[in-house]
Amino acid sequence: MTALHTDPTADWAVEAEGLVKTFGTNRAVDGVDLRVASGTVYGVLGPNGAGKTTTINMLTTLLRPDGGSARIFGHDVVRSAQVVRQLIGVTGQFASVDETLSATENLVIFGRLLGLSRPAAHAKATELLERFGLSEAARRPLKKFSGGMRRRLDLAASLIAQPPLIFLDEPTTGLDPRTRGQMWDTIRELVASGSTVVLTTQYLDEADQLADRIAVIDRGRVVAEGTADELKASVGTSSLQLRVEDPADTALALRAVEQVLGVRAALSPEASRLTAPMADADRVAELLITLRDAGVHLAEMSVQKPSLDEVFLTITGHDATDQSATAPEQKQEVPA
Repeated sequence: MTALHTDPTADWAVEAEGLVKTFGTNRAVDGVDLRVASGTVYGVLGPNGAGKTTTINMLTTLLRPDGGSARIFGHDVVRSAQVVRQLIGVTGQFASVDETLSATENLVIFGRLLGLSRPAAHAKATELLERFGLSEAARRPLKKFSGGMRRRLDLAASLIAQPPLIFLDEPTTGLDPRTRGQMWDTIRELVASGSTVVLTTQYLDEADQLADRIAVIDRGRVVAEGTADELKASVGTSSLQLRVEDPADTALALRAVEQVLGVRAALSPEASRLTAPMADADRVAELLITLRDAGVHLAEMSVQKPSLDEVFLTITGHDATDQSATAPEQKQEVPA
């Protein structure tokens, strides 16, 4: 294969400025800025419909941006699309494989399409199947694979050309906890061997475990960006969680939190649990007295260090898995 004039150890694997994509009247991506350092895992976090997949499709040349620009290792995704495609691997939410063929046959086909000789393609397929714990199922038709095995095979296919940058679009969706853990280990190994990974997910624990930096996307925009610790610190050193006994008292509780703590509480989807950043724990007693005087009875109360769940709820006002918060992303046609 032809060597590319690029430096995979450059400071920025991905640079995006003001990316925009519209589908009819829906502005699915509305001015996204991203910078991904080489040799890191970068998490793109948000609910379904937030614009994550549309953003990835523009960065991987599958969709042409309607506005803004993006570069992969310095190469423009529109003007140098062919070069960019040789620098990346993409694992989407659904595997592009032939159900009737075996794992080995699928990987060999991918290898041949990427320009490998037949012996080289077979050798690469064997190596990847062993790496992903699929050697024993190498001859089995894919229609007999479990969901976790399919996800691992799809990731293996994206690594045939050993790209310096790998996009993983919700790679663990639908997997059981054990298989998710295996995928996490694989992602860590990829970065340890020198790759850069851009990971989209709606699982807050996944971003917390894997990502060096995280962009929180909501309604087509980056609403927060930083390390997991920076994002948690942005909503306070600790958070207060309250659940009122009577949901009808929620408005009173919200006003009391704002009056006493000087912050706005975020409301959970069930509309009875409030989460508020809390810098001064001594004021909790004053809040409890205010709630009692207002006739608001609490079913639960806790004070804890903030998690990414609290970060997302505080920043966006809704849960990270709340699919009703945004319209679903439009179905996109991939250009030939």
